[in-house]
Amino acid sequence: MGQKTPLFDAHVASGAKMVDFGGWDMPLHYGSQLEEHHAVREAAGMFDVSHMTVVDIVGRDARAFLRHLLANDVARLRAPGTALYSCMLNAHGGIIDDLIVYFLHDGRYRLVVNAATRQQDLDWVNRQADGYSVEISERPELAMIAVQGPLARERTAALFDDDTRAAALGLRPFGACEAGELFIARTGYSGEDGFEIVLPAVDAPGWWQRLEGQGVRPCGLGARDSLRLEAGMNLYGTDMNRDTSPLESGLGWTVAWEPAERNFVGRQALEAQRDGAPLRRFVGLLLEGRGVLRNHLRVVCAGRADGEITSGGFSPTLKRSIAMARLPAGDYDRAQVEIRGKLLDVRLVRPPFVRHGKICIDL
Repeated sequence: MGQKTPLFDAHVASGAKMVDFGGWDMPLHYGSQLEEHHAVREAAGMFDVSHMTVVDIVGRDARAFLRHLLANDVARLRAPGTALYSCMLNAHGGIIDDLIVYFLHDGRYRLVVNAATRQQDLDWVNRQADGYSVEISERPELAMIAVQGPLARERTAALFDDDTRAAALGLRPFGACEAGELFIARTGYSGEDGFEIVLPAVDAPGWWQRLEGQGVRPCGLGARDSLRLEAGMNLYGTDMNRDTSPLESGLGWTVAWEPAERNFVGRQALEAQRDGAPLRRFVGLLLEGRGVLRNHLRVVCAGRADGEITSGGFSPTLKRSIAMARLPAGDYDRAQVEIRGKLLDVRLVRPPFVRHGKICIDL
């Protein structure tokens, strides 16, 4: 048996199929992954993401420390209640984890990092903090619910008091606010609008029940994965890891090169990659015929070395098989994937495949 979130009993009571995910017992689906996927694309669905790790960074050196720790630059966050996405790198430019960092107020930031990398992240952050006046606090007493979809904000806000509703609905994307014991962020991992709500663990079951009463459908890991794949969002450990850099993972946009004097961890290695030989490509694939693209399938690129699918599956929105893959450098837009001994044609596309309910590629 794995670790359990505060919503474990609610999942079981709703008939969820439970699976192990990074050492946590989590719902895969509640009967139909396909229906849950469409619920998020068309209306509103909610995910228990309480297995994610919330870490608060507090102290007079918090800003300077995070500017050293992260490849993106928290100096870009000038107003309290703003956030950015970043990778945390090792000295070789490999990705230790990807995360969101929130600027709460001077000297106080919040990180939300992945569940499967919790201990390595905490160990790394604490080691890098040597010499900085900061306090690093994991917040295991908190839970987290992600409400996603075109109607997610409206249905969630109906449960807030007037002041909280106004503040939450006034948030810009990657904005956040605190309302009593609630921390509400306009972020997500589905390619749709919505909120991620951090709240006391003891209150999570009540909020889950009230959200369901507002027509927000419980969704599991299966739909979460197909949604993020359609949205072209990387999954740590699958599309990136300690041996791949942001520059070869489609995440070059998360690296803040300026100012040049900011010496973040992994900068020298990234600069050498950027200025050296052409990098491997990280692209989307669309299967031209029938079949299903799966993780780790071989991608044959004519006249070049082979590539590999990092994430693949069936897209419920496109009704086609899609994938993300790491391929050899070069200028080409076609390849083949080996499936059960046969080479099937794929077209290279630029993710996302679907965002905010709209198809983003030519079919």
